[in-house]
Amino acid sequence: MRRNLVWLLLSFIFMECWLVGAAIGAMVQEKAEAATPLTTPSPPEGNTTFLDGTTWCVALAGVPQMDLQNALDWACGPGRADCSPIQTGGRCFDPDTLLAHASFAFNSYYQQNGNSDIACNFGGAATLTKSNPSYEECSYDTSGSIKSSAPQLSNHKPQITWWKLAMVVLLLYARN
Repeated sequence: MRRNLVWLLLSFIFMECWLVGAAIGAMVQEKAEAATPLTTPSPPEGNTTFLDGTTWCVALAGVPQMDLQNALDWACGPGRADCSPIQTGGRCFDPDTLLAHASFAFNSYYQQNGNSDIACNFGGAATLTKSNPSYEECSYDTSGSIKSSAPQLSNHKPQITWWKLAMVVLLLYARN
């Protein structure tokens, strides 16, 4: 009987550790996927980020529509840019053009990813500008105006519940 109780308690502890480990693993995987962009062509040589002020990333006029659409789809999908303002009814939906929507999404991704050259590449479909592209109610983010949506592993604190403590006590008791 005592041996069965010990095995039962060990099973519960193992399952709890496995669940906590799986949850942490999922958060690490999600964070890794959020930080790893899909393969895109290399950025232009040299550092083109402006060091003397705020910059925005916008879509280049004249880029083929298919390339622009693919880059927009990536930014709003795997790139995890905040594209809710360019959805129907959103504050940046109008003008309802591919160039305007791509510019907003590209800038969202660029600002969330540290304003680096590579974060404003999009396969050559984007460029940096020092001119604020915001208009009317549509305000484009700057590096200081956004919050990261990536999960913060440092905020994860496993909870110790009463039954976990009871199992530890029972295990100690079973050893005697």
